[in-house]
Amino acid sequence: MTPLVSVDKITDYIPQQAPFVMVGTLDSRNDHGAISSFFIDEKNLLVEDGRFTVSGLLENIAQTAAANVGYACAEKEIPVPMGIIGAISKVQVYKLPKVASKIKTKIEIKHEIFNITLIEGTVEQEGNTLISCQMKIMVEIEDGK
Repeated sequence: MTPLVSVDKITDYIPQQAPFVMVGTLDSRNDHGAISSFFIDEKNLLVEDGRFTVSGLLENIAQTAAANVGYACAEKEIPVPMGIIGAISKVQVYKLPKVASKIKTKIEIKHEIFNITLIEGTVEQEGNTLISCQMKIMVEIEDGK
C-alpha cells in the first residue's frame, strides 16, 4: 500500500523537524483517526540500550496525531498548527521495540471540544500491542489562542 505521506515529505505535515521526527509515513487517515508507520533507527535520539523508549513511543503517537491534523490542514490549504500534549493517561506498556524494526501506530479521535482533542493511541509491531494510551492534545488555532 502506498502511504498518503512518504518519509521524505512527513515534515511538511508535522511541526517537528530532524532530529526529533518520530513518525515515518502517514499510511491512512480520516476525520476519526490515522495510521502511521515508523522505522526505528539505531541513531534515534529516543533509543536506549537497543530499544525505542516509552518516551519515543508516546512521541510517535503524538506525531501521528499531528500528521493527521497536518494532512487535513494541507487539504484545506491552511497552515499546519502547533499542538501541545496536555495530558497522557491510561498508559499501558507491554514491550519496547528493538532498533532496526518497524512499528505501526493507530490513533483514534474520541472527542473534540474547542481546540482540545482526546485521542486513543496504540502502537503495534507484527500484530502485538507495544503500548496504548489516551492523550489530550491542545491545538493552537489560527488567531494564536
